[in-house]
Order: sequence, then C-alpha cells, then structure tokens
Amino acid sequence: MSGVFSRFEWIVAWRYLRARRRDGFISVIAGFSFLGIMLGVATLIVVMAVMNGFRQELMGKILGVNGHAFIQPYGDALTDYEGIAARVAKAKGVTLAAPIVEGQVLAASPGSTSGALVRGVREADLRRFSSIANNIIDGSLDGFDGSEKIAIGRRLAGFLGLGIGDKLRLLSPKGPSTPFGSAPRQKAYEIGAIFEIGMSEFDSSFIFMPLKEAQLYFDMEGQAALIEVFVENADRMDDVLPAIREAVGKPHALTDWRFRNRTFFGALEVERNVMFLILTLIVLVAALNIISGLTMLVKDKARGIAILRTMGATRRSILMIFVIAGAAIGVGGTFFGFLLGVLITWNVESLRQFVSWVSGSQIFPPELYFLSRLPADMRPAEVVAIVVMALTLSLLATLYPAWRAAKLDPVEALRGE
Repeated sequence: MSGVFSRFEWIVAWRYLRARRRDGFISVIAGFSFLGIMLGVATLIVVMAVMNGFRQELMGKILGVNGHAFIQPYGDALTDYEGIAARVAKAKGVTLAAPIVEGQVLAASPGSTSGALVRGVREADLRRFSSIANNIIDGSLDGFDGSEKIAIGRRLAGFLGLGIGDKLRLLSPKGPSTPFGSAPRQKAYEIGAIFEIGMSEFDSSFIFMPLKEAQLYFDMEGQAALIEVFVENADRMDDVLPAIREAVGKPHALTDWRFRNRTFFGALEVERNVMFLILTLIVLVAALNIISGLTMLVKDKARGIAILRTMGATRRSILMIFVIAGAAIGVGGTFFGFLLGVLITWNVESLRQFVSWVSGSQIFPPELYFLSRLPADMRPAEVVAIVVMALTLSLLATLYPAWRAAKLDPVEALRGE
C-alpha cells in the first residue's frame, strides 16, 4: 500500500474520520452513508437471490410437470402416438416423450367440490416425472396402469377431505350425446396416491389418471391429446427442436415451454430488472451522502489542510487523504453489506418463518406466490457485480470533495486566521 498511499495519508485520513464532539454532525453523515451502502448492498444481494430462486423453483416445478416441448397434430386425431413417442424419445437431447390425454373436470366429494385438470399418462412415464414420483407423500404408484386409481395433489385432497382409498367422483361436461344434447359424464375413482409438488397451483388442481382409463373417460380411445417432450437442457431448446421435428415425420404443431410461458417468465424478468434498478438507488443515495459528508469535512478542515500544505504536504497527499476517508466508508459499507446479504440469503426461509411467527400472519402465502417455501439462489457473478457497482459508486463519490480539498489555496484559507 505504501506505493499508492503513504503512512502519513492513512494517519490523517483516520483522524478525520474519528468522531469528535466538534465534528459530531459530520460523523453522523458518514455513519448514515456507511449504513446506506451496507443496507443497499445487502438488500440487493438478498432480493436478487430471492428473484433468482423464484425463477428457478417455478421453472423447475412448471417444467417438471408440463414438459419442455409439445407435439400436437394438425386437425387429425393423434392415433399413432406410440410410434411418434418412441421415435422422439430416441432423438438427441430428449430424455422422455410421453403421450397425454387431458381435460377439465369437476372433482366432487361428499363435503365439497373443486375444479381440476385430469391428465392421463402411462405409469412408466409418470414414474419418470420426478416432480411427481419423488414427492408422493401417501400411497404409491404401484399398479397404476390397468387400474382405476388416481393420484391427486395434497391441497386438493385436503380441500375435499379425502385420503388414500377414498372415492373421488369426477364430472365432465363432455359426455355421451342424447336427443337433448350432451349429458355430463361422471365416474368415481379410488385415490391411490397423494403428491405434494410444493407449488400450490398444481397441488390443488392436478389429477393423474392411467392413460387407458383417461381415454375411456374422455371418449378418446386410441388417441392422445398431445405428446409432451422432456429434454436434457430446457434453456437450449433451439438445439433440440430440429431433431424432434425430424423424428415426428408428419405435419404437426410443435411448441415449447418458452412460448407457453413467455408472459409469465417475461414478467418475472422485467420485475427482476426493475427491482435491481430501484434498489441500486439506495446505494446511489448513500454515495451522494459521502459527497455531502466529505464536502462538509473539507470545509471544516480548511484551516488544517492549509497548515498541512504550508508544512510541505503536496496536493496529491491532500487528495489521497480525502480519497482514503471516503473510500473507507464505501469499502467498509460494501464489505459488511456483502456479509449481511450472504448471511440473510443463507437463512432466508428461517427468517421468513420467524417473521411469520412474530407477526402472526403468513409471509409470502403460497396461494399467491405458488411456492410453499421462500427460495434463494445466490449467483457469484451477480454478487460480484453488485459489490463492484457499490465500490465504483463509492469511489467516484470521493473524487469531487477530494479534488476540492487538493485545490484549496492555503493563503486564502489562513487569511482570516
């Protein structure tokens, strides 16, 4: 450090930063600048980590259930779904191709009713839906194919007051035709498994049924509504889509998760960027406080600066003294803000539970935010960017007051003494 800042400059800068009765107000401004930068950096780290966590959790849960790409026929019924699914599953980058039959129903129990989405799927495919197969909290998927058992979400089961072995009656408006129109179709199914994905929208509305049984229930024997395709890397869909199109081998409609969820994930990205800009203002305001504090310090220490100049201190030394004083506030605030942000991010879910317990209210209710826990994904590159941004603003804030101090004329400063 001696090559950049001399020991003399460090000593004088430290003396200027020490709180004294005469400089109390200036020290208060410096303290608020320090706290502002610390809280700004910590808040940025925590908020960006939580926003990233939300995106990762939602993306994982949505894509874990709904697939990454979707194959549907142009007008004709999808009757050769077995062959198409087998060919697509062998395409490079594809991990699973599952034929699906789905439809909206009214789920009814003796005590309540609720809307639900029934998805007919083969047992082998359902077991490869990790978000379902790995989150069975009651019952099992054994013997799923060839039975009339269904798997439902925990929230739906709780709302309807049903458990394993109970009968759930499903009503669909698309039933057999009669002279008076279509009659509703209804049938009771035994609950064989209850799952909890952790996303309230799915846990409260999804029902999985054996593919053959769903075809019978929705009058789609020998057909599938679509084929869901899962790939190794959902962020690189453009590399996989040509191979999927080639494997299908017939006219079809092929969409992917980006198209189906572009509004939702686009809104998340916009919100994330706006939050970053808004919270950056906290750091900017704290940096402006450094300017005002150092400017007042320069004015208060004008006589001392003049004496130092007459004793042989160079303009560079005076400049470096105030750069050190301002940088100490910025670097110290950034460092402790980094530590505080990392600490909060690592314990964000525990803190959420504690605040909920103290306030007696639900913080981040799952019905609104779709998640049963508060996720956080702290990315090193973003943390480094936040720290560099805070340090840059803090160091830039010191330049003008330090330049004013260096330009101070000792004769003018001592003229009134």
